[in-house]
Amino acid sequence: MKLLLCYFSATGNTAAVAREVGRACTGLGMEVEERDITPLAAREERADLSPYDAFIFGAPIHSWRAPRVVRQWLRSLDGAGRRCALFLTYGGFGVHPAHHSTKGILEERNFRVVASAEFPGPHTFNLGGWRAMMGRPDENDFAMAREYAAAICRRFSGEDPALLGEMETTSHTEQELDSIEAFRFKILTQLPTRLGRECSMCMRCEEHCPTGAISAATGEADRERCIACLGCVSVCPEGALKINDMTGSWQFKLQMEKITEEGIAAKRSRIYL
Repeated sequence: MKLLLCYFSATGNTAAVAREVGRACTGLGMEVEERDITPLAAREERADLSPYDAFIFGAPIHSWRAPRVVRQWLRSLDGAGRRCALFLTYGGFGVHPAHHSTKGILEERNFRVVASAEFPGPHTFNLGGWRAMMGRPDENDFAMAREYAAAICRRFSGEDPALLGEMETTSHTEQELDSIEAFRFKILTQLPTRLGRECSMCMRCEEHCPTGAISAATGEADRERCIACLGCVSVCPEGALKINDMTGSWQFKLQMEKITEEGIAAKRSRIYL
Protein backbone atom coordinates (compact mmCIF):
# COMPACT_ATOMS: atom_id res chain seq x y z
CA MET A 1 0.00 0.00 0.00
CA LYS A 2 1.39 3.39 -1.03
CA LEU A 3 0.92 6.29 1.42
CA LEU A 4 1.47 10.01 0.90
CA LEU A 5 2.55 11.74 4.10
CA CYS A 6 2.16 15.53 3.79
CA TYR A 7 3.13 17.90 6.56
CA PHE A 8 3.42 21.62 7.24
CA SER A 9 6.21 22.39 9.69
CA ALA A 10 7.50 25.96 9.99
CA THR A 11 9.76 25.35 13.01
CA GLY A 12 10.38 21.60 12.76
CA ASN A 13 8.02 20.15 15.40
CA THR A 14 5.53 18.60 12.99
CA ALA A 15 8.34 17.37 10.74
CA ALA A 16 9.90 15.47 13.65
CA VAL A 17 6.62 13.66 14.37
CA ALA A 18 5.98 13.09 10.65
CA ARG A 19 9.36 11.38 10.23
CA GLU A 20 8.63 9.08 13.18
CA VAL A 21 5.19 8.19 11.84
CA GLY A 22 6.62 7.64 8.36
CA ARG A 23 9.41 5.36 9.60
CA ALA A 24 6.95 3.33 11.65
CA CYS A 25 4.56 2.93 8.71
CA THR A 26 7.47 1.84 6.51
CA GLY A 27 8.47 -0.73 9.11
CA LEU A 28 4.93 -2.09 8.94
CA GLY A 29 5.25 -2.75 5.21
CA MET A 30 3.82 0.47 3.81
CA GLU A 31 5.47 2.38 0.97
CA VAL A 32 5.64 5.95 2.30
CA GLU A 33 6.37 9.12 0.33
CA GLU A 34 6.91 12.24 2.43
CA ARG A 35 6.09 15.72 1.16
CA ASP A 36 6.88 18.95 3.03
CA ILE A 37 4.18 21.47 2.10
CA THR A 38 5.61 24.28 4.23
CA PRO A 39 7.22 26.34 1.42
CA LEU A 40 4.81 28.35 -0.72
CA ALA A 41 6.15 26.72 -3.91
CA ALA A 42 5.29 23.25 -2.57
CA ARG A 43 1.61 24.16 -2.20
CA GLU A 44 1.38 26.06 -5.48
CA GLU A 45 2.37 22.94 -7.39
CA ARG A 46 -0.71 20.90 -8.29
CA ALA A 47 -1.02 17.89 -6.00
CA ASP A 48 -1.56 14.65 -7.94
CA LEU A 49 -3.01 12.18 -5.45
CA SER A 50 -3.82 9.45 -7.95
CA PRO A 51 -0.73 7.26 -7.29
CA TYR A 52 -1.56 6.81 -3.59
CA ASP A 53 -3.85 4.46 -1.71
CA ALA A 54 -4.16 6.51 1.49
CA PHE A 55 -2.91 9.75 3.04
CA ILE A 56 -1.55 11.21 6.27
CA PHE A 57 -1.68 14.96 6.93
CA GLY A 58 0.26 16.72 9.68
CA ALA A 59 0.13 20.36 10.78
CA PRO A 60 0.63 22.58 13.82
CA ILE A 61 -2.24 24.26 15.62
CA HIS A 62 -2.40 28.03 15.21
CA SER A 63 -5.06 29.51 17.49
CA TRP A 64 -7.30 26.41 17.71
CA ARG A 65 -7.09 25.43 14.01
CA ALA A 66 -4.60 24.27 11.45
CA PRO A 67 -2.83 27.29 9.91
CA ARG A 68 -4.88 29.24 7.39
CA VAL A 69 -2.60 28.29 4.49
CA VAL A 70 -2.97 24.59 5.35
CA ARG A 71 -6.74 24.88 5.47
CA GLN A 72 -6.67 26.57 2.06
CA TRP A 73 -4.41 23.90 0.59
CA LEU A 74 -6.54 21.03 1.90
CA ARG A 75 -9.57 22.58 0.23
CA SER A 76 -7.78 22.28 -3.13
CA LEU A 77 -7.57 18.48 -2.88
CA ASP A 78 -9.95 15.69 -3.89
CA GLY A 79 -9.70 12.57 -1.78
CA ALA A 80 -11.78 10.50 -4.21
CA GLY A 81 -13.19 8.50 -1.31
CA ARG A 82 -9.82 7.24 -0.09
CA ARG A 83 -8.81 6.92 3.54
CA CYS A 84 -6.68 9.44 5.41
CA ALA A 85 -5.39 10.16 8.88
CA LEU A 86 -4.30 13.44 10.41
CA PHE A 87 -2.17 14.60 13.31
CA LEU A 88 -1.57 17.97 14.92
CA THR A 89 1.24 19.45 17.00
CA TYR A 90 0.72 22.16 19.61
CA GLY A 91 2.68 24.31 22.02
CA GLY A 92 0.80 23.51 25.21
CA PHE A 93 -2.36 25.59 24.97
CA GLY A 94 -5.66 25.30 23.07
CA VAL A 95 -6.17 22.15 20.97
CA HIS A 96 -9.86 21.89 20.17
CA PRO A 97 -11.63 22.45 17.81
CA ALA A 98 -8.57 21.88 15.56
CA HIS A 99 -9.29 18.15 15.13
CA HIS A 100 -12.96 18.77 14.34
CA SER A 101 -12.12 21.64 11.96
CA THR A 102 -9.47 19.73 9.99
CA LYS A 103 -11.53 16.55 9.87
CA GLY A 104 -14.46 18.56 8.50
CA ILE A 105 -12.37 20.04 5.69
CA LEU A 106 -11.03 16.62 4.72
CA GLU A 107 -14.50 15.11 4.68
CA GLU A 108 -15.76 17.99 2.53
CA ARG A 109 -12.95 17.14 0.10
CA ASN A 110 -14.09 13.52 -0.15
CA PHE A 111 -11.58 11.92 2.21
CA ARG A 112 -12.60 9.20 4.70
CA VAL A 113 -10.89 10.16 7.95
CA VAL A 114 -9.83 7.15 10.02
CA ALA A 115 -7.93 8.72 12.95
CA SER A 116 -6.37 11.82 14.47
CA ALA A 117 -3.68 12.51 17.06
CA GLU A 118 -1.99 15.40 18.87
CA PHE A 119 1.65 15.79 19.91
CA PRO A 120 3.25 18.53 22.06
CA GLY A 121 6.17 20.57 20.76
CA PRO A 122 7.91 23.85 21.64
CA HIS A 123 5.59 26.80 21.16
CA THR A 124 6.46 29.02 18.19
CA PHE A 125 6.76 31.99 20.53
CA ASN A 126 9.55 30.28 22.46
CA LEU A 127 11.67 31.99 19.79
CA GLY A 128 10.66 35.23 21.52
CA GLY A 129 11.14 34.19 25.14
CA TRP A 130 8.26 31.85 26.04
CA ARG A 131 9.04 28.51 27.74
CA ALA A 132 6.24 26.22 26.58
CA MET A 133 6.86 22.52 25.90
CA MET A 134 10.63 22.80 25.81
CA GLY A 135 12.26 19.46 25.02
CA ARG A 136 9.18 18.09 23.29
CA PRO A 137 8.41 15.95 21.44
CA ASP A 138 10.34 13.51 23.62
CA GLU A 139 10.73 9.73 23.48
CA ASN A 140 7.30 9.23 25.08
CA ASP A 141 5.76 11.35 22.33
CA PHE A 142 7.65 9.43 19.64
CA ALA A 143 6.48 6.15 21.16
CA MET A 144 2.92 7.44 20.86
CA ALA A 145 3.65 8.39 17.23
CA ARG A 146 4.71 4.80 16.53
CA GLU A 147 1.56 3.52 18.24
CA TYR A 148 -0.47 5.90 16.10
CA ALA A 149 1.25 4.64 12.95
CA ALA A 150 0.33 1.06 13.83
CA ALA A 151 -3.30 2.03 14.43
CA ILE A 152 -3.71 3.93 11.16
CA CYS A 153 -1.99 1.18 9.15
CA ARG A 154 -4.58 -1.26 10.48
CA ARG A 155 -7.32 1.11 9.39
CA PHE A 156 -5.73 1.80 6.00
CA SER A 157 -5.33 -1.91 5.26
CA GLY A 158 -8.90 -2.74 6.25
CA GLU A 159 -7.88 -4.93 9.17
CA ASP A 160 -9.72 -2.35 11.27
CA PRO A 161 -12.43 -0.85 9.01
CA ALA A 162 -13.59 1.86 11.45
CA LEU A 163 -13.58 5.58 10.76
CA LEU A 164 -12.89 8.45 13.17
CA GLY A 165 -15.91 9.47 15.21
CA GLU A 166 -17.08 12.96 16.12
CA MET A 167 -14.50 15.32 17.60
CA GLU A 168 -14.89 18.11 20.13
CA THR A 169 -16.23 21.25 18.52
CA THR A 170 -16.81 24.83 19.67
CA SER A 171 -19.59 27.38 19.92
CA HIS A 172 -17.38 29.99 18.25
CA THR A 173 -18.26 30.95 14.68
CA GLU A 174 -15.66 30.86 11.90
CA GLN A 175 -15.53 34.66 12.06
CA GLU A 176 -14.79 34.55 15.78
CA LEU A 177 -12.07 31.96 15.21
CA ASP A 178 -10.56 34.26 12.56
CA SER A 179 -10.43 37.02 15.18
CA ILE A 180 -8.73 34.68 17.64
CA GLU A 181 -6.20 33.78 14.95
CA ALA A 182 -5.43 37.46 14.43
CA PHE A 183 -4.65 37.79 18.14
CA ARG A 184 -1.24 36.26 17.43
CA PHE A 185 -0.19 39.68 16.14
CA LYS A 186 -1.17 41.35 19.44
CA ILE A 187 1.80 39.51 20.95
CA LEU A 188 4.07 39.45 17.90
CA THR A 189 4.37 43.23 17.66
CA GLN A 190 7.64 43.16 15.70
CA LEU A 191 7.56 40.90 12.67
CA PRO A 192 10.77 39.08 11.73
CA THR A 193 13.37 41.66 10.78
CA ARG A 194 17.14 41.83 10.28
CA LEU A 195 17.54 45.43 11.45
CA GLY A 196 20.84 45.81 9.59
CA ARG A 197 22.41 42.62 10.93
CA GLU A 198 24.89 40.88 8.64
CA CYS A 199 23.44 38.24 6.34
CA SER A 200 25.12 35.84 3.90
CA MET A 201 22.02 35.85 1.66
CA CYS A 202 21.64 32.08 1.83
CA MET A 203 17.97 32.65 0.92
CA ARG A 204 16.74 29.96 3.31
CA CYS A 205 14.21 32.33 4.88
CA GLU A 206 12.58 33.12 1.53
CA GLU A 207 12.62 29.50 0.38
CA HIS A 208 11.07 28.25 3.63
CA CYS A 209 8.44 30.97 4.09
CA PRO A 210 4.91 29.55 3.67
CA THR A 211 3.46 32.75 2.22
CA GLY A 212 6.32 34.59 0.53
CA ALA A 213 6.19 37.16 3.31
CA ILE A 214 9.90 37.50 4.07
CA SER A 215 12.35 39.27 1.78
CA ALA A 216 15.99 38.21 2.11
CA ALA A 217 17.03 41.39 0.29
CA THR A 218 15.37 43.79 2.73
CA GLY A 219 15.34 41.55 5.79
CA GLU A 220 11.71 42.50 6.46
CA ALA A 221 8.42 40.58 6.57
CA ASP A 222 5.25 41.75 4.84
CA ARG A 223 2.50 42.13 7.48
CA GLU A 224 -0.25 41.38 4.97
CA ARG A 225 1.28 38.00 4.13
CA CYS A 226 2.94 36.94 7.40
CA ILE A 227 1.08 34.27 9.41
CA ALA A 228 3.39 34.51 12.45
CA CYS A 229 4.71 30.97 12.01
CA LEU A 230 8.30 32.24 12.58
CA GLY A 231 9.69 29.67 10.19
CA CYS A 232 12.09 32.25 8.78
CA VAL A 233 13.50 32.97 12.25
CA SER A 234 13.82 29.26 12.95
CA VAL A 235 15.77 28.37 9.79
CA CYS A 236 18.09 31.40 9.68
CA PRO A 237 21.56 29.83 10.16
CA GLU A 238 23.07 33.10 11.40
CA GLY A 239 20.33 34.16 13.79
CA ALA A 240 20.04 37.42 11.87
CA LEU A 241 16.23 37.57 11.92
CA LYS A 242 14.67 38.70 15.21
CA ILE A 243 11.24 39.41 16.67
CA ASN A 244 10.16 41.41 19.71
CA ASP A 245 11.00 40.17 23.20
CA MET A 246 7.90 38.24 24.34
CA THR A 247 9.20 37.39 27.81
CA GLY A 248 6.75 39.74 29.51
CA SER A 249 3.73 38.18 27.83
CA TRP A 250 4.66 34.67 28.97
CA GLN A 251 3.41 35.09 32.55
CA PHE A 252 0.33 36.89 31.23
CA LYS A 253 -0.43 33.92 28.97
CA LEU A 254 -0.06 31.45 31.84
CA GLN A 255 -2.39 33.52 34.02
CA MET A 256 -4.92 33.90 31.22
CA GLU A 257 -4.94 30.14 30.60
CA LYS A 258 -4.97 29.38 34.36
CA ILE A 259 -2.05 26.97 34.07
CA THR A 260 1.56 26.70 35.24
CA GLU A 261 4.70 25.74 33.33
CA GLU A 262 4.60 22.42 35.17
CA GLY A 263 1.00 21.91 34.10
CA ILE A 264 1.91 22.48 30.47
CA ALA A 265 4.89 20.14 30.68
CA ALA A 266 2.65 17.40 32.11
CA LYS A 267 0.50 17.27 28.98
CA ARG A 268 0.85 14.13 26.88
CA SER A 269 0.29 13.06 23.31
CA ARG A 270 -3.15 11.64 22.50
CA ILE A 271 -4.59 9.38 19.83
CA TYR A 272 -8.22 9.60 18.65
CA LEU A 273 -9.74 6.56 16.93
